Formats: sequence, structure tokens, C-alpha cells
Amino acid sequence: MNFTKLHSLGNDFLVVEIGDEFEEHGTGKSAARRICDRHTGVGADGMLLLRIEDKAASRVSFRIFNADGTEAEISGNGLRCAAAYLFWHKKVDGRRILFLTPAGERSCELVQQMDTLFETRIDLGIPRFVSPDIPFDDGRHHEKLVDYPLCIGGKVYDITCISIGNPHCDIFVDNLPARLEWKQVCAEIESHPFFPNRTNVEFIRVLNRGEIKAAFWERGVGETLSSGTGSCAAAVASMIKGLTDRKVKVRTDLGELTVEWPDERIFQSGPAEIIFDGRTCGM
Repeated sequence: MNFTKLHSLGNDFLVVEIGDEFEEHGTGKSAARRICDRHTGVGADGMLLLRIEDKAASRVSFRIFNADGTEAEISGNGLRCAAAYLFWHKKVDGRRILFLTPAGERSCELVQQMDTLFETRIDLGIPRFVSPDIPFDDGRHHEKLVDYPLCIGGKVYDITCISIGNPHCDIFVDNLPARLEWKQVCAEIESHPFFPNRTNVEFIRVLNRGEIKAAFWERGVGETLSSGTGSCAAAVASMIKGLTDRKVKVRTDLGELTVEWPDERIFQSGPAEIIFDGRTCGM
């Protein structure tokens, strides 16, 4: 199986082009578990399956499988890495790509290229706040979940929940907890029964009205160095709480993403970089 490895601010993916036969009998899920393993495979946070539907129109089907084999609805960093792969290998014409994802159509535009580093701007759709759309289920209907008190390990966390095509739970802090505590809390929130499809988790520190710092826990992966939809969720949560303006830089350990929410739709700009091409045996 041929693949290309890319990353966006340390959130790494393996891109594979597929035919219809590849997904028969759940092949994508089992292949993702094997190839993403960092000890016995290539190693990555997820595997992206792409199929070019129309090269001239730059229409590409997009699916993402987490390292544990579960399928996610969408990934912001994954979309940018997929776009970088397509531009680098000249698989599409022009500077704009329309991705067909399980969460709906998402467009991506090339801003600039510097050798193997690509900066792109993606449309991540309309955020959703109603509890069934996230989904979040505590037995009641919520039009919006802002500072909802969730008890984890005997401690109450005020959570703000958003769907960016996938579920997110955001927590604002002055300082991150100790690393071990943070991982335990995030793991428990990810699988909390109020989240029937599990959830991604972001811990957020607001630096000023135009900048936030976030730590990311991704459903089916665990701690990641960055997250595209997680950055969007963190930014939107900051905006609806009135803590920031409608354009925000999200700082990660390896750089920044820019999130804009001018009207209904969210836009995100950031990098994706080619690491190497490869071929696996026996997958």
C-alpha cells in the first residue's frame, strides 16, 4: 500500500488513495490500526483515505480513521494535510479543492507553498450548539451548553460543548493541570456517558482578545500536538463566551492556526507539511 506521511503542527497523518475495493469488509479500520501504530507500523495520529472523484473540478472524497481504527466525521488538520498531498502530487487542477466528507462538503484553498510546506485556508462549516447535534445527552434538551457543570473524579468542570462536524468539549483554565491529571480527566470526559459518540476535549487559556493557547485530546487518539477542529472549537467557545474577538490565533506547541468566524461559517488557516512517501508490506 502506497502512502504519504504529512503533519500539521505535529498532528500527523498517513494519506492513502483508495478504490472502492479497499473499504470492503472494514479494511480501512484494520489498516488504520496497523499502519498508525508507532511501534509496529509507520506511526501517525490517523489515516486519511482519499478518492479523486473529478480531477478537473477538484472534487475529492475524504474519510479519516483514528489510530484506534474508529472513523471520525472530519478533521481540520487532516483536510489541510490531504490538500497538501493533492497539491504536491498534482492530483487536482487549480488552487481550490472541494472535499466530500461524512460531515458534508468542505472547501480548501491554497494560500501559499514553500517547497514541501503548504499554507491553506479551509471552510469548516457552521458550528452547532444544540445538544442533539453535538451529540450530548443528559436526559434534557439544551439549546446551548455553556459552562455546564460536569463532575469528573469528584471535581466539577464547567464545560462548553460544540459540534464542528464532530463533537468537542471545551474547558477554560488559568493554567493546565499536571500532565497525568490532565490525561486522566480528558480520557474520562472522552468516554463520559453524556457523550454517546464520545468527544474531543480542549483545555483553553485565553491570552488576550485575539489569542488563545490550547491543549488537545482527540477522540480515538489521545493527546495530540494540535487539532484543526479542536482549534476551531476552542476559538468559537472563546467567542461565544465573549472572551475574544471573531478572529483568533490559536497557539499550539509547534505554531499557530488562525480561526475566523465572521458570520455563519468558520474558516481556518494553517500549515501542512510533506514528510515522506512510502510503501507498506502486508497491509
